[in-house]
Amino acid sequence: METRSFTDLHVSREGHVALVEMRRPPHNYFDVALISALADTLEDLEADPGCRAVVLAAQGTAFCAGANFGGGADTEGARSPRALNPIYAEALRVFATSKPIVAAVHGPAVGGGLGLALAADFRVSCPQARFSANFNRLGFHPGFGLSVTLPRLVGTQQAALLLYTGRRIDGTQAMALGLVDELVPDASAVRAAALALAEEIAVSAPLAVQATRTTLRQGLLADLRQAVARESEEQFVHFRTQDFREGVQAMSERRAPRFTGV
Repeated sequence: METRSFTDLHVSREGHVALVEMRRPPHNYFDVALISALADTLEDLEADPGCRAVVLAAQGTAFCAGANFGGGADTEGARSPRALNPIYAEALRVFATSKPIVAAVHGPAVGGGLGLALAADFRVSCPQARFSANFNRLGFHPGFGLSVTLPRLVGTQQAALLLYTGRRIDGTQAMALGLVDELVPDASAVRAAALALAEEIAVSAPLAVQATRTTLRQGLLADLRQAVARESEEQFVHFRTQDFREGVQAMSERRAPRFTGV
């Protein structure tokens, strides 16, 4: 087994499957540095001919709870109305890599954490996991390309329902919607099942798999570039509203937000 370590990430490869583990427990909140490190890691694995599939997993209770707005998250990423949020610039690098990714979603995938889970080709999860695109409940436009990836998976109508309400669904509901591809009985079994799926993919001819993936994802990266530009532009406005401040404060106080539309 080969291993490499990065700040807040650990990477190992056994056979043809690489395991990339986020290590910011318990919630694995991300920032530009973490998404950049993930993109660097996936680009390194892309250059590794021995790697045929990747499992993205996480330590702690959550897969990824998104950005930590209570701890000084990068809401200033877009410093002018048409500037791309740097987190999304790094996310585009993640989407641009060519090897199949299986996300082991053992716990909550919330906000941008859901966006990260949807950057993978497949998601393995459990009934105890939770999924939420809670951006509107925090007072701002969805990001991380979810305006493209979510309707692509569950359809426009269900995506609108999840985005407008910010409702939280469990792993069983996510499986029924098509958000999750495999469901195992509990969180302790998620990683092993994700590795098994990646190993099954790795048995197939690697050139054929990557070519098939490219065909199936044709146009996705171009759509994502356009989407994150709009997401960044809208967020630039919304991050400066009273509603955004109220949304973040309500979340930190664990109460319903009192939005006023300003």
